[in-house]
Amino acid sequence: MVLTTIRVMIPPTKHSEALRILKSIAELNRVHLSCVNCRIYQDVQDNNVLMFEERWTNEEDMEDHLRSDEFRNLLMVLEMALESPDIRFDTISDSTGIETIEKARSSPR
Repeated sequence: MVLTTIRVMIPPTKHSEALRILKSIAELNRVHLSCVNCRIYQDVQDNNVLMFEERWTNEEDMEDHLRSDEFRNLLMVLEMALESPDIRFDTISDSTGIETIEKARSSPR
């Protein structure tokens, strides 16, 4: 699995346009079989900061997405940024959930 995280600071005058573009990309990604999840977050401490997150089942489909016209639109959002965006591609080989908390809390120290 590949987790794509893009954190970008958008000026207030471009915020609604950036959000419209990101929502459009998220909607398209949600129908793509290899895109497990696509979300947009806004920083509660700084309204200018948006985070765009995608989870892909495999690297090949994620790379196809990076070459797509939809991703070109995302690059337009990055060009609106007040500062250099933070972009990360993390490969995840394992993932757990609440069972990790339960295991840790039930084990003696």
